[in-house]
Amino acid sequence: MGSLLYRGMLVGLVAGLIAFGFARLYGEPYVDRAIAFEESHEAAEEAQSGHSHEAEEEVVSRKTQAGFGLLTALVVFGAGAGGLFSCFCSYAFGRLGKLNIMATSLLISASAFISVVLVPQLKYPSNPPAVGQPETIVSRTEDYFALILVSLLAMVLVYVAANRLKAKFGGLNAAIIAMIGYAVFMGIVYFIMPVVNEVPADFSADVLWHFRMATFGIQAILWLILGVGFGYLAERHMKKL
Repeated sequence: MGSLLYRGMLVGLVAGLIAFGFARLYGEPYVDRAIAFEESHEAAEEAQSGHSHEAEEEVVSRKTQAGFGLLTALVVFGAGAGGLFSCFCSYAFGRLGKLNIMATSLLISASAFISVVLVPQLKYPSNPPAVGQPETIVSRTEDYFALILVSLLAMVLVYVAANRLKAKFGGLNAAIIAMIGYAVFMGIVYFIMPVVNEVPADFSADVLWHFRMATFGIQAILWLILGVGFGYLAERHMKKL
């Protein structure tokens, strides 16, 4: 178990590094454009009011945020997610029918991506700077993480339900029935949870779209590399035993 945990964290670290490269090349330019939009609005408001506000001193510079800060966040997240991922895969292996470790790893990574990234972001997509009211940031964050938790727990129940229905309907049909149940349940959750739309009317749709695709791509890269990379290393490890 310890060796698999180490491999999972190693793969997660590599995934974080690759995701950082993608974020720097594709995501950060749109963050800069969003910040420029926010600053132009502040300048326009100051011009209309006839007085200016002193600029707040940055605790962490934009250069540090986009470089070392982003790198540290993605690498730490990747390593942590990789460690948890390896634990889930180790537990699931042998409990999902005749799936080998690679197939198990890919299935768990796909399930994690759907429940932790895809479903929550369809309801509450990521927004760049200048989008969203400062006074609602706490409630928006709480709603987002609550949705992640509900979605993740619902995905766990998919596996439980599929396992119980397998004897009656067969493995594939049981999985399909369980996923349909997940989709219906999350649709109800979508309806219950509050709607958030705080995008300024004059905010660039192009910047918003590309920023959201960048954040989506970062997570897709992380979970894809975790699934493939851990499956490969775990498979090699098991062949040596």
